[in-house]
Amino acid sequence: QSGSRGMSYCLHSESHLDSGPIYVRENGKLHVVNQGAGGVQNVTPKTRPFSLFSRSFSVELCMNREDDRARRQRTDHFIFTYTKEGNLRYSAKSLFSLVLGYISDNVDHIDSLIGFPEQIAEKLFSAAEARQKFTEPVTGLRALQKFTEAYGSLVLCSLCLRNRYLVISEKLEEIKSFRELTCLDLSCCKLGDEHELLEHLTKEALSSVKRLLLKDNSLSDAGLRRMTAPVRVLKKGLENLLVLDLSCNPKITDVGVGYLLSFKKLNCLDISGAGLKDVNAVIKRLQMQMGLVHSKVPLKEFDHSNCKTEGWAEQTVLQWEQAVMEAMKPQDNLRSRAAALRFYGKTRRIEEVVKCTLEEPEDKASGNLQFYKEKVQNCHLPLKKEVAGSHELKNNKKRALAEQERERTSKQKHLCLTVEDWDLLNTY
Repeated sequence: QSGSRGMSYCLHSESHLDSGPIYVRENGKLHVVNQGAGGVQNVTPKTRPFSLFSRSFSVELCMNREDDRARRQRTDHFIFTYTKEGNLRYSAKSLFSLVLGYISDNVDHIDSLIGFPEQIAEKLFSAAEARQKFTEPVTGLRALQKFTEAYGSLVLCSLCLRNRYLVISEKLEEIKSFRELTCLDLSCCKLGDEHELLEHLTKEALSSVKRLLLKDNSLSDAGLRRMTAPVRVLKKGLENLLVLDLSCNPKITDVGVGYLLSFKKLNCLDISGAGLKDVNAVIKRLQMQMGLVHSKVPLKEFDHSNCKTEGWAEQTVLQWEQAVMEAMKPQDNLRSRAAALRFYGKTRRIEEVVKCTLEEPEDKASGNLQFYKEKVQNCHLPLKKEVAGSHELKNNKKRALAEQERERTSKQKHLCLTVEDWDLLNTY
């Protein structure tokens, strides 16, 4: 009894806050310490309603709490909506969307997508694209290759990289992974003859390219020789090319145009602004050997506004460009320092990024050198005997000239395969 009183006195004296009644069990009986009276009474405890959480407690619906970063990036598995009365309601997402989100988060671990349905693969690609999985340095390339190997042109059939040299330099391996492209616009990128992407154009992965725009890329005869070597000898590479734009490349001469004769299926050619010495001879040669007619008006095939990026990866290319532009933006802490340096005249003032400007050639003799192939039209109208005879004479003369030209070109073909050509072909 005295021990319990001492305990109650100690508890009463040391407690600074009212924590409510304190229960003590002694000799099998439950006692309550009455702090107001300072004594102990034998009472039975009153039952109170059981409450697991306090009124101010809130519950957060989440998964995988051990990984906070992944939890923040992962979308919630519930869809929250409001009723007309303003009440909050939630419904669970479908199992398909949950599985789709999980696979897209781990899309770089997929072994292969060959044989997978295209409809579901497109949704999987869109989900991974929304999570910006293809912008990651290593895993993005590995994931993109799985889709391009399985679906080819569905991922991307047309690619426009006009004036986007930084995107090419940053995402070169990703660009090389695209297969079965039919249109490729690399205008105004200043690639040069030795660029790795130009070498990739001659591979079998891009043999489906039908429209190639290489305007203003600092190309020369050596670059054209490298591009046409597989077609001239191995009958591979850009053999299906229909439209070719080589304008504004002043280093291309009459010798480089001779390499283009290997493109037998070529329908449209633009060599405006090239460094040709004898323009009339080149025009006649293209007309005799390839059937290309010089156009006096600009052709719509070389209108760059028609070339666009099309396919599943259209938004992916835009994400690459946005990432490059964000990296190019100057930091805020460096702007004040740059302004001070400009004030004291220590640095040159550069306001905008230098953009590529396409200048038209000043040489009026060459002018617009765009060529197209005329479509053969059958005329079923009756002809007079004299007119028919004159046409036969003209046709015989053309055939004789064509045979002479073929013999001359056949000799040139044997001579054009130099040691450098064979060394170049051995690399393929």
